[in-house]
Amino acid sequence: MTPLALTMGDPAGIGGEITRSAWTALRETGPAFVALDDPARLGGRPVASVAEAAGVFAEALPVLPVGLAVPAIPGRPDPANGRAVIASIERAVRLALQGEVGGVVTNPIGKAVLYETGFAFPGHTEFLGALTGSAVPVMMLANPDLRVVPVTVHLSLRRALDTLTTEAIVTASRITAAALRRDFGIAAPRLAIAGLNPHAGEGGAMGEEERTIIAPAMNALRAEGIDVSGPWPPDTMFTPAARARYDVAMCMYHDQALIPLKTLDMTRGVNVTLGLPIVRTSPDHGTAFDIAGSGRADPSSLIEAIRLAARLAAHRGGAA
Repeated sequence: MTPLALTMGDPAGIGGEITRSAWTALRETGPAFVALDDPARLGGRPVASVAEAAGVFAEALPVLPVGLAVPAIPGRPDPANGRAVIASIERAVRLALQGEVGGVVTNPIGKAVLYETGFAFPGHTEFLGALTGSAVPVMMLANPDLRVVPVTVHLSLRRALDTLTTEAIVTASRITAAALRRDFGIAAPRLAIAGLNPHAGEGGAMGEEERTIIAPAMNALRAEGIDVSGPWPPDTMFTPAARARYDVAMCMYHDQALIPLKTLDMTRGVNVTLGLPIVRTSPDHGTAFDIAGSGRADPSSLIEAIRLAARLAAHRGGAA
């Protein structure tokens, strides 16, 4: 199988540590990947191409070199290295668009650090959408027990409520259903639509958004042949019995989606960007500057992200 591209992330965070740990865990079994990073920082072997990386993966961590402006110090992010962080992402996306890698797995970035360099995007998802020409990339979080998609993402709760629309729910759900078929191999995906208010509005007694915003979206999706159910009361839709009745929970705002997922299993949580012409996953955690360099970083989420990216690429290749 074609190797995956693994980006640098913030070099002062735990990305380097978990990259090395992931290679140790996967070197014999795969999936293979090539890191776009500083070879000396990772203790890896510089390679000139993805093909060369595939040939050495079993014996050395292959690295397509991306130079740092200044040496990275664990726990002390430096905006001077922001350009290298961005260049790593850009190169990985180019490789994926050209078909040289099967997909992109991104290590965590320090958004506040990149903002100091003029980075104009809220995060990875929006940046990847711009790089690939995708109008509406959608963020999914997945672990072995649950998949969730927040319709509104990196917004304050007040702004999320103000920007939630019927069209936003329809668009995110349509992209999600298509991705579940193409990338996850689910022939007839079942989407559970979360309510916004307590008890899903209690018939209007606790809010009208279920009637005025969510129900019209569900009607539109059903008219397109998409299997949707709900609006589900948000406080009961994540029980084991409820989760067995759907393939993904469409949530109305960020924390409504991420709190149950991370509570169930954060260590194996994976961030997946849907609606892109390439496969992209990432670990479901941040840079962890506070423990960088201590040797305590858990690579489980990155390993799951690599394995899931390989599965998605295989499904997508089979559907091509």
